[in-house]
Amino acid sequence: MEKNEVKSEQLEFSYDESIFSTQRKDAAQNNKFIGQPRAIDALKMGMSLMARNYNIFLSGDPGSGRHEAIRQVAASLPSPDPATLHDIAFAFNFIKPQSPLSLVLESGTGPSVARTMDEISTLIRNTKPEEAISAIEELQKQTSTGSDLAAFLQSASKAIQHGEVKPLEADRIRINLVCSKAISPVRPLVFESHPTQANLFGQVSDESPLVHMSLCPGSVVDAIDGFLAIDAEQLLSQAGLWDNLKKFLDFGTILIHRSISSPEGFIIKPTAIHAPLKVILIGTDAIYDKLCEIDESFLDLFNISAEFDFSMPATPDNIIATAGYIDRTVRSDSLLQVTDDGIARLLFYSSWYAELRGELTTKLSFLGDLVHEADYWARQASQSSINSKSIDKAVSMRDYMNSLTETKINEEITSGEMIISLSGSKVGVINGLAIMDRGNASFGTPTVISVSVAPGTEGIVNIEHEAGLSGEIHDKGLLILEGYLRKHYARNFPLSMYAGICFEQSYAEVDGDSASSAELFALLSAVGDIPLRQEIAVTGSVNQLGDIQPVGGINEKITGFYRICRLTGLTGRQGVIIPRKNLPSLLLPSDMLSSIREGKFHIYAIQTIDEGMEILTNRPSGERSVRGTFPQNTVNNIIETHLKNLCTLSRPAS
Repeated sequence: MEKNEVKSEQLEFSYDESIFSTQRKDAAQNNKFIGQPRAIDALKMGMSLMARNYNIFLSGDPGSGRHEAIRQVAASLPSPDPATLHDIAFAFNFIKPQSPLSLVLESGTGPSVARTMDEISTLIRNTKPEEAISAIEELQKQTSTGSDLAAFLQSASKAIQHGEVKPLEADRIRINLVCSKAISPVRPLVFESHPTQANLFGQVSDESPLVHMSLCPGSVVDAIDGFLAIDAEQLLSQAGLWDNLKKFLDFGTILIHRSISSPEGFIIKPTAIHAPLKVILIGTDAIYDKLCEIDESFLDLFNISAEFDFSMPATPDNIIATAGYIDRTVRSDSLLQVTDDGIARLLFYSSWYAELRGELTTKLSFLGDLVHEADYWARQASQSSINSKSIDKAVSMRDYMNSLTETKINEEITSGEMIISLSGSKVGVINGLAIMDRGNASFGTPTVISVSVAPGTEGIVNIEHEAGLSGEIHDKGLLILEGYLRKHYARNFPLSMYAGICFEQSYAEVDGDSASSAELFALLSAVGDIPLRQEIAVTGSVNQLGDIQPVGGINEKITGFYRICRLTGLTGRQGVIIPRKNLPSLLLPSDMLSSIREGKFHIYAIQTIDEGMEILTNRPSGERSVRGTFPQNTVNNIIETHLKNLCTLSRPAS
């Protein structure tokens, strides 16, 4: 036990204030994006290449600054050549009136063309068709041959010559300029926060009887020549919207719905808009994987994948940059100043959120929220600044306000309603550690795992699976246990037994493999009829070789068990067994560290099942000798002997 117990000094962790204290002021002035070099490089390349199909999928967690990254990269791009930009207008289609013409005009020329067409319309209204035709011919001389505008002017001239445009129909000559770069010749950046058919592609108002003059463009047209950022989840939630967006990216066609007062289902389809547009979908890794799986055209249209990492190395540069972000938040939101020890404590919780020492979370909004809450509690205490105690107060109050479910579970344990032992020893029973989530809150709680063993041929039976309460990963974890028994014990005899494994008083689905080591400990205890210490809770996954593998949520699991032990009374024997590979993830609260220093609570880190069995049974596991046998009265010897007996008892009578 002593060789596996983690000493209190190994659990101490904090950030050195000298790393950032002298550079905080300069860092606060630097708004450079933090901790995502790979994603930023991908964004820079993708946003610089205006070639077709170089659209971008930007994946990452909400709150990691994906929108800000897009803004910063867009601002860093060189100013575009005005010749590469365009104005967009809609015009009357003399051949197919219900399908307006889309005019892609040279950048900045849209307003003058619109004024000229207004003047020509006035000439027709004043019954001066010859002068109107002359004005059109003059405009044609200034228009590039083969352009959208040239084609429209030719058809308009013919219509006037043939008397198809009456004075009362003069507005057919006017154009509806919907997008112009005349004032600001830059690439637009549009964030569509609520993608719908109307918001993306526009709609038709009832202001004019002429369709082309009634078109109100959406964000697709607003973003022509630039960038349109869309929330992928919201886009995919709207029926047909994803397909319509792909049609625009493929062919430049947009579908515009009539207003509500018009006949239901009436859709306007302007001619194709042949102008560049780069779409940036913002979503999660799961949505990206789903689109890759279900849509064959997705990767053809979205050639660039920019992936936001959930954590970044805690290098001096990233530490200083994070401190700068905190100071900018303080300045922009008029919060109390954060002291150096307050910054160090925020960095601690940044690593806690990333679940690894030496890493910081890239979800800077988490730190921003924590600073705002600490500011509130500091002001409540009439403090002039935010220090480490203010940060700890904010964290503890956040836990308190989100801990009603945890409190109810702990009350059930202390009252005996939930049956769990925190002292003594039992055969085939162990306290595992589970994570429960509710909204933004997550907490650890003990869960009783029991195993019953009898002669038989069924093997290991997962009672949760039989009840429909087991996920696929948990099912796999239990199959691994049988592989361990065969490799470790049943080398020269068949594995013959019935073993039922159950999570007691659990009525929700169980998934994940973080309880597989606890299940194996309980199984070995039941097979060998060896009692296990109940004051020790266990977490960690196991492979068929008996190696203990790291798990997630380790801090919440340990803290959850510590709290219930403290509530029922710390005896000095209680503790947890965790994977040794989880040691770099340990970032524990101050009160628990104090209890560990005083010997009231213990943390044991193991690498193998044998090490865990020695702690739980207070007896040696035993190593197999060169002759293939385990030493007498060791854990492994007892288990192997009992497995042989089960094999004998399971044979059919002759």
